[in-house]
Amino acid sequence: MSEPVLYSSSPQGVVTLTLNRPEQFNALSEDMLTALQTALDRIAKDDTARVVVLAAAGKAFCPGHNLKEMVASPELSFYQQLFTQCSRMMLSIQNLPVPVIARVHGIATAAGCQLVAQCDLAVASSEARFAVSGINLGLFCSTPSVPLLRNVPAKAAMEMLLTGDFITAAQALERGLVNRVAAPDELDAAVDALVASILAKPREAIAMGKALFYRQRELGTAAAYQLAGQTMAANMMQASAQEGVLAFTEKRAPNW
Repeated sequence: MSEPVLYSSSPQGVVTLTLNRPEQFNALSEDMLTALQTALDRIAKDDTARVVVLAAAGKAFCPGHNLKEMVASPELSFYQQLFTQCSRMMLSIQNLPVPVIARVHGIATAAGCQLVAQCDLAVASSEARFAVSGINLGLFCSTPSVPLLRNVPAKAAMEMLLTGDFITAAQALERGLVNRVAAPDELDAAVDALVASILAKPREAIAMGKALFYRQRELGTAAAYQLAGQTMAANMMQASAQEGVLAFTEKRAPNW
């Protein structure tokens, strides 16, 4: 079989990870999770990486876990290991020093919707649909609820979790699950525009800012301000920030 995740990198530092099990609608099987973890670990060590685009082959983005695989091993230890493995992969996305953009062209359900919510940014086709549909099978989407609740308002998240109903790309945009929606034939252009904007910024400032963004979210207001102030002071000491501020005062483009 072909690789479950295709890895490609451009000279500009754009890494594209493509879920590549279209015959399984790119379900998060054990081998898919392992391949994603390997790719994310590789990116974490790559100082040339600037941004990651997470895409998928075939008709769907990702339907969540492989249910056939789950039913074949009805053991608590297996389920605990599977969800631990998935959670580790999701946290690896958050812990990367570069932004991760989900490119969503089809359905993203259950842990597939979780994957979209876990990415830093998301661009969706107008034909994409989203759901945390485990409840329809008697399985509350507990792990998908973690990033979902950190993306959309509480009542909107709870409605999705309790009903399992699909929402459209337009509804996902309105609720904050995705950043942009584009026509199917304009999806790549919309992703490219977001990538270009990120590439125009200093890598070190983005890495520092991303880490701060997620850390301060879990803190009280006073502690968040303290951490943010320390981070901003350290950021200001970087050569890129010094050059950026100087360029602004001199009314010229920064030389990064």
